[in-house]
Amino acid sequence: MKLGVFCVLFSEKSFEEMLDHVKDSGLQTVEIGTGGHPGNAHCNVDELLNSAEKRVDYLDKVHTRGLTISAFSCHGNPISPDKQVADESHEVFVKTVKLAELMDVPVVNTFSGTPGDHEEAKYPNWPVTPWPSEYSDILKWQWEEKLIPYWKEQGEFAQAHGVKIGLELHAGFLVHTPYTMLKLREATCDAIGANLDPSHLWWQGIDPVAAIKILGKENAIHHFHAKDTYIDQENVNMYGLTDMQPYGNVQTRAWSFRSVGYGHGVQEWSTIISALRTYGYDYVVSIEHEDPIMSVDEGFSKAVANLKSINIAEKPADMWWA
Repeated sequence: MKLGVFCVLFSEKSFEEMLDHVKDSGLQTVEIGTGGHPGNAHCNVDELLNSAEKRVDYLDKVHTRGLTISAFSCHGNPISPDKQVADESHEVFVKTVKLAELMDVPVVNTFSGTPGDHEEAKYPNWPVTPWPSEYSDILKWQWEEKLIPYWKEQGEFAQAHGVKIGLELHAGFLVHTPYTMLKLREATCDAIGANLDPSHLWWQGIDPVAAIKILGKENAIHHFHAKDTYIDQENVNMYGLTDMQPYGNVQTRAWSFRSVGYGHGVQEWSTIISALRTYGYDYVVSIEHEDPIMSVDEGFSKAVANLKSINIAEKPADMWWA
């Protein structure tokens, strides 16, 4: 597998400065934001779509540094009840898929989205309990009337352009577990898979290795984020895992995102890397930094060092011993 980084954390750097920093860090890939929540600091989608010359120049800057683009990312909510949010998320997704095809980028990462609880709703509604039964009714309506129809069409669109979709399993969105991922995939097409991020699994009580086995057996892991989570059990006892405190309240939060190795040990991360290889994923491990008690540079460098020490980069040898 190759090691890379989700470059949104270097948004203050120019494109060339960012690429030089990634190269100097000894990584092989970059994941580039094209809009939505990641922003587009390093990728003007419209400009690149409209100019073959600029696309060639853009890729040349990447490739001459020995790097490749692992994915374009445009995380948004394309089925939001806020029409402006939905339209903007959809538009950047469509443009990103078209650009990915033109630039031979195999994966576009985003969120599945969450609609409201009825056609006239103003805000997204994320049901997390089956009772009172209104919540189950809402969830059924959301899947049948909004989620499946949207992603059935977009999955076919992505397939037609030779691009895979990586949906990040993230709280607040309808696809947030291995089950919901596979449920949507079964109802749509296999262009839709996971951008698997262990940090969003741990706090839900999901073992990332088990998730890798479940999704890997279905060839449903399209991209992988490397980010950790620290769970503070004393705070869990007070606030529960659906803690709504701001992320900055680290002392009292039930859980916090951490740099790789600072929520779970390097041994556990080595088991994750081995599970990815064992269950058919041999693409990119893309570092994402959202650690509230580390600087960007320190959190990034710690993640790079820890992952370099455990990554499996080479193809397995023939079993000469058996």
